[in-house]
Amino acid sequence: SPSMAGRAGALPPYGPHYPPPLPAGMVWPPHGARLAPPTPSGSGGSGRGDASHLTPRGGAGVGAMSRRERGPEPGPGGAEVAAEDAEPESPDQCLSLLPWDRFSAWLHCVCVVGFDLELGQAVEVIYPPHSKLTDKEKTNICYLSFPDSNSGCLGDTQFCFRFRRSPGRKVSFCCFLDQLDRELPVYLKKDSAYYYGYVYFRQVRDKSLKRGYFQKSLVLISKLPYVHLFRTMLKQIAPEYFEKSEAFLEAVCSDIDRWPAPVPGKVLQLPLMGLIMKLRIPTYRDKPGTTPIVQNMHQADAQISMALPTVHEVDLFRCFCPVFFHIQMLWELVLLGEPLVVMAPSPAESSETVLALVSCISPLKYCSDFRPYFTIHDSEFKEYTTRTQAPPSVILGVTNPFFAKTLQHWPHIIRIGDIKLPGEVPKQVKVKKLKNLKTLDSKPGVYTSYKPYLNKDEEIVKQLQKGVQQKRPTEAQSVILRRYFLELTESFIIPLERYVASLMPLQKCISPWKSPPQLRQFSQDDFMKTLEKAGPQLTSGLKGDWIGLYRHFLKSPNFDGWFRSRQKEMTQKLEALHLEALCNENLVFWSQKHTEVETVDLVLKLKNKLLQADREHLPVKTDTLKKLQTHINDIILALPDDLQDILLKTGTT
Repeated sequence: SPSMAGRAGALPPYGPHYPPPLPAGMVWPPHGARLAPPTPSGSGGSGRGDASHLTPRGGAGVGAMSRRERGPEPGPGGAEVAAEDAEPESPDQCLSLLPWDRFSAWLHCVCVVGFDLELGQAVEVIYPPHSKLTDKEKTNICYLSFPDSNSGCLGDTQFCFRFRRSPGRKVSFCCFLDQLDRELPVYLKKDSAYYYGYVYFRQVRDKSLKRGYFQKSLVLISKLPYVHLFRTMLKQIAPEYFEKSEAFLEAVCSDIDRWPAPVPGKVLQLPLMGLIMKLRIPTYRDKPGTTPIVQNMHQADAQISMALPTVHEVDLFRCFCPVFFHIQMLWELVLLGEPLVVMAPSPAESSETVLALVSCISPLKYCSDFRPYFTIHDSEFKEYTTRTQAPPSVILGVTNPFFAKTLQHWPHIIRIGDIKLPGEVPKQVKVKKLKNLKTLDSKPGVYTSYKPYLNKDEEIVKQLQKGVQQKRPTEAQSVILRRYFLELTESFIIPLERYVASLMPLQKCISPWKSPPQLRQFSQDDFMKTLEKAGPQLTSGLKGDWIGLYRHFLKSPNFDGWFRSRQKEMTQKLEALHLEALCNENLVFWSQKHTEVETVDLVLKLKNKLLQADREHLPVKTDTLKKLQTHINDIILALPDDLQDILLKTGTT
């Protein structure tokens, strides 16, 4: 077979190096020294066939980061300091078109949900007033913004939910926001089919009210999955809102409408009622598992400044603490897209645990639906609880005891009690049989008959137990746990990345006068054969049935989503290489040797190529596009005047 070295965007051939070469920008080991695989000379390291181009913008691949687009460099002491990456062109121009455009870049709207004795939960305020929500969306927000009555959440409670947007509505403004989305890591890209609701609920005794209680929720509705940012915001504004009411809310929204655009990779300063929040949204260029430090610079004025360590991460150790003996099995269940339900005493515990589960396979994107807090009033209740078909690939967080009966047929149930950080080492909890789960009061644990494919990693359990004994801060425990999940996910996905990279056609197959070649088909058998020499054993010491795990994964929604994304990237790479091949031809000379009809056909095709490059954001250098435009102009100028006029005016589709 031809040498891999000539493959467009392919990997260099195996050499004596350990580990074998990885896909572009993939760094091994995931933590510790930055050890990138050496590129043998002659492997196309700097030419068009360089594997570094295999992971274009917004790559779904683990560690998607080309050599020329590295993330922040290490600062003193090995900490990563946030560099202000290049900002997309003039965001302010785009975001100052209309009032509320800046607000809309962060939030869809702010809702206040109260309890009416006659109507029950009701949306009392929507701000800004012009924000559009369908009746179905309002109903979902009403029910999801209050804890179930059995939760008994007295005082203040924070949680989040996720619900489907009603179809058929126009997606709001500005292609600029789509441009920002392309800069994000794949697991932070917004899903236009869903909204998140971030809730601050207050329930306190009030004898002046008929019901005897004050019950109200302040809810931020957004397409962005920035859990920590919005949680922090609500903590700052909600208590004051409950005292001051609408005028205060208007002032808050006015502040948000002055925020800069949510540009990934840039240190942003967000003013909020006298406070400045400083944060950095990750980019796809960041090395997975690193959190660049946002340095808290001194404010020149009297405003208080707060640096957020993350915009999206939850306290992983705190969430997994009730079931941490089973974290590896839970990682497998999430990776495979298995139906999972989290039964918890309150929406705070259910939502945090669901978000922790979804994030445990990062930097892979969890491609199925997940609901951090789900109620019997949800518009998808019947769809997700029916017994006429197998449970769907979804993770649900519930608190209503009714679900213990309704979801009895689900194969995997996580039951958690009140989440408290252990003062002593938790006792070993066995996996329980599903038939033992009769009510929501059943003992905490994991109820499933699932047999994990991989042998249990005792080391991580010992490490976390030792941390509990030594009273290690929960943040440090979460870092250890996040690194463990990251290394496990990367060890699993690297062989797939390597195999998929080999599906790229050879460089010599790309001809300017033919359509770009197709990717080779993914073959499960061929992939399985690669695992013997280049499987996860190169980066993970875990034993077990890796082959069985891969076979199961290849049937899952997570594989389907990951592979479609990689397929799209590589197809775009081939289109980009084809454009470059065209640019390197003497097109004017070609047109002189062909008929006018053929020349006009070529011009129209080249114009379409330029439009496609812009529309699909192909990974092409600006110089290449300028060069192609020059070729088009030169060919047109060599044609008769009447044709020139027509072609200069003609657009393409």
